[in-house]
Amino acid sequence: MAKLAFLGLGVMGAPMAGHLQKAGHDVTVYNRTSSKASDWAGTYGGAHAATPRAAAEGAEFVMSCVGNDDDLRSVCLGDDGAFAGMAAGSVFVDHTTVSAAVTRELYAAAAALGISFIDGPISGGQAGAENAQLSIMCGGDAGAFERALPVMEIYSKICRLIGESGAGQMTKMCNQIAIAGVVQGLSEALHFAEKAGLDGRAVVEVISQGAAGSWQMANRYETMLDNEFEHGFAVDWMRKDLGICLDTADETGASLPITALVDQFYKDVQKLGGGRWDTSSLIQRLRKMDK
Repeated sequence: MAKLAFLGLGVMGAPMAGHLQKAGHDVTVYNRTSSKASDWAGTYGGAHAATPRAAAEGAEFVMSCVGNDDDLRSVCLGDDGAFAGMAAGSVFVDHTTVSAAVTRELYAAAAALGISFIDGPISGGQAGAENAQLSIMCGGDAGAFERALPVMEIYSKICRLIGESGAGQMTKMCNQIAIAGVVQGLSEALHFAEKAGLDGRAVVEVISQGAAGSWQMANRYETMLDNEFEHGFAVDWMRKDLGICLDTADETGASLPITALVDQFYKDVQKLGGGRWDTSSLIQRLRKMDK
């Protein structure tokens, strides 16, 4: 078993770190709100540290799952950053959804210290983290990926190296682009069923067995029909991710008209006070529009 560090104990990071400790690894955690780190240690039996550097000292692998580009820089760089505590030959695996630009920046900074850096953003939501069923899309050096793979497999159902540094983040952008369109389509279908006086559950029972079926339909249609939006990835975070998608599309010359439109729809949801609602709350925007 390896000595590990995990930085960031949100709804995703806490259970992921927990799976590592339960698997027998020696895990030290860090969280910006220190009470979360001490609570985690009390629950799982691992250790907690006051800084990313202290958590990372002596660790063979350091994993992170924080908020955004600036958060990731703050846990990696500086006198108290993880890189300052990591030894040459160790591996940093970032599970945050961030820009490919910051990923490549940190890959270079780590390489200068003899540290490997893998970008490994995740998909599967809170339930995927809790049930160790995440999809992990990775970018970086093949050797470092192969070393880290047995650790990542503890909380994933699939983990693949897509390409060089930044490729994992680019793949996560593809994931979010695809989700945005699917959730909007599902919202419109369920809203149409409601306005037409149909039984939404009966409609989904039939259409889910054909070409319209999707993960979003299977896992979110009932809560959408019941006006419950506390079951997954928050709108605020989705807008952060879609902003990365749209900025990168401008850089690459890709056209993302539907993504740009759905991003504005999520902005409308935020104006309704739904920034912390899950992404299926797009249907609520349609309901409000028709009142």
